[in-house]
Amino acid sequence: MAKDFYKILGVKKDEKAEAIKKAYRKLARKWHPDVNPGNKEAEQKFKEISEAYDALGDEKKRKLYDEFGEEGLHSGFDAEKARQYKQWDTYRQAGAGGGGRPFGKYHSYEDIFGDIFGFRGGGTGFGTQGPVGGRDLEHEMTLDLISALKGLETELAMQKVSACSSCQGSGMDPKSTMTPCTVCGGSGRINVAQGPMQFTKACPQCKGHGRIGQPCPTCGGSGQAMGTERIRVSIPAGVKEGSRVRVAGKGEPGLDGGPPGDLYLIIRIRPHPVLTREGDNLHLEVPITVREAVAGATITLPTVDGAVNVKVPPGSQSGQTLKLRGKGAVNPKTKQRGDLLAKIVVKVPKTDDPDILEAAGKMDHFYKEDVRASIRL
Repeated sequence: MAKDFYKILGVKKDEKAEAIKKAYRKLARKWHPDVNPGNKEAEQKFKEISEAYDALGDEKKRKLYDEFGEEGLHSGFDAEKARQYKQWDTYRQAGAGGGGRPFGKYHSYEDIFGDIFGFRGGGTGFGTQGPVGGRDLEHEMTLDLISALKGLETELAMQKVSACSSCQGSGMDPKSTMTPCTVCGGSGRINVAQGPMQFTKACPQCKGHGRIGQPCPTCGGSGQAMGTERIRVSIPAGVKEGSRVRVAGKGEPGLDGGPPGDLYLIIRIRPHPVLTREGDNLHLEVPITVREAVAGATITLPTVDGAVNVKVPPGSQSGQTLKLRGKGAVNPKTKQRGDLLAKIVVKVPKTDDPDILEAAGKMDHFYKEDVRASIRL
């Protein structure tokens, strides 16, 4: 049963954001597990109000929930496609044309012209009316930088048009009695004359099946329905911002038995707090102590492949770069690895300890020249 998030928080649907926030805080204090130790009912109640506020406390999520319910909050939900489908479904149910299709026995205006001239819209010539491949889909997918560098397998829940589960995309009621098509006599093909040319094409009445029945009550004869599909996807290592990852056969379903389209994932990458990418190289700032900079040291650095030991040369300066070859990003096309460029940043202690200040003063005697000589105007 669908949850009523407004009822869970005890607020009206037209309440302002501040009132919703206030109601959530009041309920959260009452049902928080720390206030009700060992109380399973309180724990479940707290989860419900947290879920409700997560939806209603965010303006964008709240709009989607108000329009589509819980379905609109699922990962991969496409609001625009859902609205288009609602318009299409409303027109279909209004009874336009035979069999409940928006264009009668046709799928589109292209099919209407195709029937007149003997070809299906998008075809390559005469006599090609029949199965039509589904459209390709695009969907944005946001990854953290480390996942993009390593690659991953995950599952998406996408709102999309799919083949009707009741009729398996045929458009016919599986419980109805199938009878031979009266147009083609059950052959599934009809003869067509185009000038001096003679050829056959799929029967527009039975769509080449040879038999017809009652339209499917679930989809109204369209063979398609809007639903949520869970899709397993594999993201290759090294994908960049804006990369397109193809998932074969997971686009919109084809018509009249045609193959489905493909799904293209458009990759978006969240910034990392310390690591950045330029091309196939990765950049990292590495803080070191004054002693490590003066005397040199072996330090441990994190990489995509795990921690590695790196030598800091004696006398290292802030801004100096240590290059770790082959520790950068994978190029998805060439499979070559970039480098990790670690920029040294010498950190000095913030202190008013007189012993430390005296030691720092003694270090001035070791400078051979004016350290700011190069910036004179």
